[in-house]
Amino acid sequence: MKMSRNAASAVLDDCDMGAFYGGTIDGVTRKIRDRWFTDLGVNTILISPIFEQIAGWVPSAGKDFCHYAYHGYFTLDYTVMDRRFGNEADLRDLVDCAHAVGIRVLLDVVLNHPGYPEPSTFRNVGISGWDPGWEAAEPKNFYDYMNRSSSSFNDWWGPDWVRCDLPGYSPGGCDDYTMLLHGLPDFKTEDERFVSLPIFLRNKADTRAMDMPDTTVRGYLVKWLSDWVREYGFDGFRCDSARHVEPETWAQLKHACVQAKREWWEQQRDRSGATPHFWLLGEVFGHGVERSSYFDCGFDSLLNFSFQEDIERGIHLDALYEDYAAQLHEHSDLSFVSYVSSHDTHLLDRRKIREGSAALMLAPGGVLLFYGDETGRLPGAPNEQDPAQAARSPMNWGATDAQLLMHWRKLSRFRTRHPAVANGVHLKLFDCPYVFARLDTTGDRVLVAMAVDGYLSLPVGEMFADGQQVRDAYGGWRGVVKDGRVSLNADGFVLLETDDGSAWYPDMDCRGRGLP
Repeated sequence: MKMSRNAASAVLDDCDMGAFYGGTIDGVTRKIRDRWFTDLGVNTILISPIFEQIAGWVPSAGKDFCHYAYHGYFTLDYTVMDRRFGNEADLRDLVDCAHAVGIRVLLDVVLNHPGYPEPSTFRNVGISGWDPGWEAAEPKNFYDYMNRSSSSFNDWWGPDWVRCDLPGYSPGGCDDYTMLLHGLPDFKTEDERFVSLPIFLRNKADTRAMDMPDTTVRGYLVKWLSDWVREYGFDGFRCDSARHVEPETWAQLKHACVQAKREWWEQQRDRSGATPHFWLLGEVFGHGVERSSYFDCGFDSLLNFSFQEDIERGIHLDALYEDYAAQLHEHSDLSFVSYVSSHDTHLLDRRKIREGSAALMLAPGGVLLFYGDETGRLPGAPNEQDPAQAARSPMNWGATDAQLLMHWRKLSRFRTRHPAVANGVHLKLFDCPYVFARLDTTGDRVLVAMAVDGYLSLPVGEMFADGQQVRDAYGGWRGVVKDGRVSLNADGFVLLETDDGSAWYPDMDCRGRGLP
């Protein structure tokens, strides 16, 4: 779950769409304590980068709004937290609270680039380079105030650290590893030369960054990032812009973080809910469900960018499910995480979110629930030059869709209870209605019927024997298999599982009841 811009107001000024609107560390922790994630069957929370960001704003792509670093992708200092997100005590509390209820915490990290140069940040760290009057700048004339003849830009990251479009720096290249992604400065992680700490960090009063002898740019960044694992016990990183960083850097980061997590683990007096393992999830834009070389350089899993597109194109689910399950069983080290909405792309059409959520939560492999998909959060104002901005609208805490939320909870808790959904062999049983089964090597088995309403006499094949007690985890029906069938009233979906006789309240709030 990304930390969203959380605003009480329902309407935002288009000029402020790129501003900070909340989304704090302690806010996520409150939701952990309120069982929001537990009731959704969530086992891992993904939070935005929490490192100190540039202080001010830069123009949006269309130069029509002020783009702040609310998403955490414009890093200034990797060694301290951005106070707009919270403090170190808040962060420790979040990780500890999550671990206490069996939830892992992934931190989004950006190793490809720091934030843009901008005047508020330069003022704060004692660097000139902007002409007087910059405080009155607007997005359309922002760069008119940049004094490109100033030599003080070298006091920023410096040409040994980054390539960028500034005087004295080398320009970006034409390949994935050296290009300036969205015009952002590009870290020279491939450079084997040793570097000193940038001048602005050397003079920055609150930084924890120190000069390290015989260390490359890659070495500094790996140390800074792995220290957060060593100190707080993060369970993994979601690696932004993975295709724009050479494999050797990711491999070194993975090695350092595995060691850091082990060191953290050995220092814990109470290990309940925590694990010594560290997981690397890669964001390789455009990657689908295939075994690639990224799995050879430290990545445990990759985001699946094709699922959202395939759902929107109307590809039959069984073709996807069969392909996903087959590839997972063919490649033992293949892992992927699918989604229906993303801050990198767009929100799934809200008119399709009920069916889309079911398609996602019943898919083989891993799945990612983007904040607000479970509550019917609406997209923000469209922006032609920056279309992904609409996907980052404030969380709709004051206007949640209760029926949609319960729909997500039923699906996700069913998925959490049954490893066969993610990892089992996929078997199509019928085309109309669409019915499939999953079973895995542990003996776990489920049967699912989709797009079904009203009275239904459903053949269960060999999945459940005659006399077997079963229940529909979606509609609440409980009964016995008779003559190879179950007869029930369906409510859109049937999620058939063995009934072990436990107390179970599928149509209620389920706070602490019926959970795995």
